[in-house]
Formats: sequence, structure tokens, C-alpha cells
Amino acid sequence: MSDTPLAPTPSIQRPGIVELLAGAVAFAIGMAATVWLFSTFEFEPAIAGLVQYALSGSLGLLGFAAAWIVRIRRLDVLGVRRVSGRWLAIGAASGLGTFALGLLTSLVLSLFLPAPENIQSDYQSAAAGGAAAFAATLLLGAVLTPLGEEAFFRGVVANALGRFSAWISVPVSAAIFAVVHGINAVFLTAFIVGIATALLFRRTGSIWPGVLTHLVHNTLAILFPLVVTALLG
Repeated sequence: MSDTPLAPTPSIQRPGIVELLAGAVAFAIGMAATVWLFSTFEFEPAIAGLVQYALSGSLGLLGFAAAWIVRIRRLDVLGVRRVSGRWLAIGAASGLGTFALGLLTSLVLSLFLPAPENIQSDYQSAAAGGAAAFAATLLLGAVLTPLGEEAFFRGVVANALGRFSAWISVPVSAAIFAVVHGINAVFLTAFIVGIATALLFRRTGSIWPGVLTHLVHNTLAILFPLVVTALLG
């Protein structure tokens, strides 16, 4: 791989408001459909977890596809470009850091606030639902979800906001990413991941370091409850 990311052509530096709005509308429609789905049908917890993981990645890819097709139609402008192995390693290491920081943040908050509702219970049920469910959880939660969310929230949202400054694109895109995950126990963790991946995107112009950050973080988030349960059991 090349040591530096491939630069887009000077005429089109990054997506603009048209691409951002197209992606946001597609993502919002997908979110509305998701709310309807879960309000209309009841799922077993393990199935619900897998469906939520599948939708998390799919909605991100839907928003990305809408932004791609509306005008630019060049993947490299939306962050799908090669990057050096060094930056991929930094991305993977960042996944360890974001998970540790998120866990520490949760522990500190637990000293001062009542225990929050476990909104991850469906995901945990999926991971603990047997070999096939565990494999599907890793595929959907640690591969598809990072790919879809990074493609949209970094390749489109942070990228489009980057025309202003890092002081706007990084925290604002991270805040949007966190809000989409809900005002709940994972909000701060999602914000931390959003900051780390937006910084990586800002530095490299590629979504792949952020995908690795997200992949490592989500893998650890899937495995950690299983390990704790096994140790305590």
C-alpha cells in the first residue's frame, strides 16, 4: 500500500451540502423504518440484537450510497481510498484506547449516578446465543456495523463538515454519531469513538483506519460481557 492517501482531484475536495442532505435523508428514512419495525413486531432478544446490528451497518451504507449516487459518484472523494499500514495499525490501536476509555468513563459515572438500564441486553443475548449466533454477532456487529457507520458518519458527515475546520467537523460529527445512538448509557462511549475516528479521517482522508478502530472497539464490546459472565459464573 502507498505511504500516503491518494488525494482527490483539486476540483472536488470533499462532498458538499447536496451529498450531506441526500445521505441524511436516506439515513433518516431508514431510522424511521427501523422504529416502525420494532414497534410493530416483537423479536426474541437474540434475534433483536442481530437485527439491530444488521440495521446499524445497513443504514450507514444506505446513507453513504445516497450521498455517492446523488452527484459525485467517486468513492475516493468519500474516503474509500488506500492508506498506509502504519495508519491501519494506529486505527486498530485506537480501538483498544477507545474501549478502555469508554469503560473507564462508565466506571467513573457509576460512582455518582444510579445504574443505567442495560440497553445492550439484546446484543449480549445474541452473542451468548450459541456458536452460530456468536459468529453472526461478530460478522454484523464487528464488521458490517463499523463499515456502514464509518462510511456514512466519517466518509460523508465528517467529510462534508471538514470544509469548515477540524474544530467543527470532529466534535459536531462525533456528537451527531452519539445522538444517533441515543441519549443513554452508550452516548459518551459513542462520542469517544466518534472523536477518535473523525480525527483519523481528518488526518488520512480515508475511512479505513476508523473502520479498524470501530471493529476492534466493537469486538471488545462483544467479548467483554461474555468474559465477565464466565469469570463470575
